[in-house]
Amino acid sequence: MKVKGLFWILTGLLLTILGVITYYVFYNLSSALFFLVEGLILITILYLFLFYRRIIKPLDIIGNGMELLKEQDFSSRLSRVGQKEADRIVDIFNKMMEQLKNERLHLREQNHFLDLLINASPMGVIMLNLDGEIISLNLSARMMFGQPSSVDFAGKSFAEIDSPLAVELARIPLYESQTVRLNDANIYKCTHSSFVDRGFHHSFYLVEILTQEVFKAEKKAYEKVIRMIAHEVNNTTAGITSTLDTLESTFSEMENTEDICDVLRVSIERCYSMSHFITNFADVVRIPEPQLRNHELNTVVTSCKRFMETICQNRNIRIIMELDEISPVVKLDSSLFEQVLVNIIKNAAESIGHDGQIYIRTSRNPVCLEITDTGKGIDKETEKKLFSPFFSTKPNGQGIGLIFIREVLQKQNCSFSLRTYTDGLTRFRILFE
Repeated sequence: MKVKGLFWILTGLLLTILGVITYYVFYNLSSALFFLVEGLILITILYLFLFYRRIIKPLDIIGNGMELLKEQDFSSRLSRVGQKEADRIVDIFNKMMEQLKNERLHLREQNHFLDLLINASPMGVIMLNLDGEIISLNLSARMMFGQPSSVDFAGKSFAEIDSPLAVELARIPLYESQTVRLNDANIYKCTHSSFVDRGFHHSFYLVEILTQEVFKAEKKAYEKVIRMIAHEVNNTTAGITSTLDTLESTFSEMENTEDICDVLRVSIERCYSMSHFITNFADVVRIPEPQLRNHELNTVVTSCKRFMETICQNRNIRIIMELDEISPVVKLDSSLFEQVLVNIIKNAAESIGHDGQIYIRTSRNPVCLEITDTGKGIDKETEKKLFSPFFSTKPNGQGIGLIFIREVLQKQNCSFSLRTYTDGLTRFRILFE
């Protein structure tokens, strides 16, 4: 029971006793004693009033203050009671409440600023709970996962997200950083760390995209190498070819020199072949800036399909079109984009070899082009190297086809990915802005 309740019980008992005494004195004793008892009652009431003001009321107010602290209501204040010791406690309490209110306001402002900073950051931020499930992630992280905006990530683990980046993040040990290169040609620096909230450690991930910086460095390096090699090889082969042409002309006028002429012609053809080989590399460096115009995607795709049908028919490969009823309209350079499609379909046909299908699909929401093949697929280790300069899985491949595709699609503001899914099909997806 509260002190206030005990006080009122004591007050009731005292007034009852004094009332009984007054009644007894009034009927049995003199009037002088009656007035003396009445005075005693008045003094007792006055004493109880002062006792309430000095002790009970301050204790009651302090108790109310404790309730305010319990409810975390830092905007309310206690009133002074006119008692020196109690008012001192009230003043200290009100000052403490003011400080708590200011601290909470400052903390909220900091948290709001931090939320704005995280949401506006180009770096992906992902926070997990103790069960390894996503609590929150910012817009950059959502875009890096490549999932539609309608997908709700809250409460999901990385294993439940259909994204190569999620798979790589799940493999990073706590307090370590790794650089990850994915099948969409993007390169990420991923850091796994933790923060303490209410005494518990929660994991979080910072994902920084390094794609453009790495590509610029790679391009600068291979441009210099290609130009130097092309210059030296072309100058050398030009001189050798000219000399061999002269020798062939001279020997062709002589008798019994057919074998020598054949050798010279083979050498000349080999020189031209080497020059063509180097030119292919140089063409990657000299990709022109795209002239972007609005085009119906279905029309561009259909045009490329007709061009590639002959090659595919010779291998008994069917190209199956599954185009959206209403063609998406996209901004692209049709000439460069058709070369990209030719390269993708050619790679799909070579992956299949003989007897298979290539599916070409378009969609409007999101605006996407997907080329799927039933070939042998791509293993996880190869996926990470696909768009690296001069990497090729073909015995005689130069490794410039996917580099060309990467450069053209990036110049046309397209995002893309190439991977083999669990159903065994390999899909090259191109997303348009």
